[in-house]
Amino acid sequence: MPLADANLRTRIDGRRARLEDELTGSVIPFWMKHAPDREHGGWFNCLDRDGTVWDTRKHIWLQGRAVWMLSKLHAELEPRAEFQVQAKSGAEFLRDHCRRPDRRVWFCTTREGRPVQLQRKIFSECFHVMAMAQYGRVFGETWAEKEAREVFGWVLEAINDPRLAGRPREEGEPPSKGLAVPMIVLNLIQELDGGFHGPHAAEARACAAEARRFLRRERKVVLETIAADGSDLDSPEGRLLNPGHAIEMGWFLLDYARATGDEAAAKDALDAIEWSLDRGWDQVHGGLYYFLDEKGLSPAQLEWPMKLWWPHCEALVACAKAFEHTRDRAWFERWVRVADWTFARFPDAAHGEWFGYLDRQGAVSQRFKGGPYKGFFHVPRALLLAARALGAVLEPRSFAAPETVKKT
Repeated sequence: MPLADANLRTRIDGRRARLEDELTGSVIPFWMKHAPDREHGGWFNCLDRDGTVWDTRKHIWLQGRAVWMLSKLHAELEPRAEFQVQAKSGAEFLRDHCRRPDRRVWFCTTREGRPVQLQRKIFSECFHVMAMAQYGRVFGETWAEKEAREVFGWVLEAINDPRLAGRPREEGEPPSKGLAVPMIVLNLIQELDGGFHGPHAAEARACAAEARRFLRRERKVVLETIAADGSDLDSPEGRLLNPGHAIEMGWFLLDYARATGDEAAAKDALDAIEWSLDRGWDQVHGGLYYFLDEKGLSPAQLEWPMKLWWPHCEALVACAKAFEHTRDRAWFERWVRVADWTFARFPDAAHGEWFGYLDRQGAVSQRFKGGPYKGFFHVPRALLLAARALGAVLEPRSFAAPETVKKT
């Protein structure tokens, strides 16, 4: 049912409009102006505050994220020729230069596409899958969808046998599991199958169940690493909390729960978001910590008290989706707290886009807008998805994937 409270509707609509204005007036123009490599294809991802390219190397998981984002914007914001042109440029750069014959994907290449670095992780491959799945579906490019499924096959194999990614388990290393794996595979399945009822429905159920094993309800925390049998690990890794990651997992799980009608999973998703916001929020300076130790010890990560762009982006999405799902005003007020802190510090009014790295007090630590880990992804995704979720509170929608825009 549409929301009846007129004052609340006005507040929500104003916030939704602010998100859309930031997306279309600041973030998209910055990247469309400065990032395209019109000579060699793909995007520059290392951009200084004013858009100057400070490193021409291309980090491939960010190339994949950009292709996904451009395709998503074309399908769900508005069809634009520039989105399609740049998505095509990026997808073809990935196809021609970034995938190896063994289905592995480079982490970094030169501007021209010559290999620079291969990681002992699965995440370059994961974002290659996301890119090709979304690009292929939106623009009707069957070769890209085929590419996505082939590389996804390698991802599943490497999860079961980490040696394929160059990470054999050493003798003294305790058997463990990380939250990143089930949550990203759950998200990949949503992208690859266009939902959770396709060919990988069984794998999606397994990933959702696995992600929920990282919740500790009696302690109201979401752990980042657990033992292989699901128990706690007595180590710094076992005590590590990553609030932004847990919040992101929460909204991935909420998407799954809403699509499948799994009410127990929806409750776990909402609890994971709420606990992580409560535990992760800096009560002195505001904002979300990057890392915490569950027992209050010093995290080994020296950057633990910094405030990064992406956890705040995930919180914007998660709280908006939680509000859409529950219609509980408390979720909107949580969203407002995150949004007020975020919009007061991250956006750059002078040059557009957002800073990525702040110190604990909220002052800018690094001035660049794009680097090896920050690209055209978290900020535009958060602005788009949060705006859609808030808009859906005003005008309820079916929780189904929007129609794709096929190639003409």
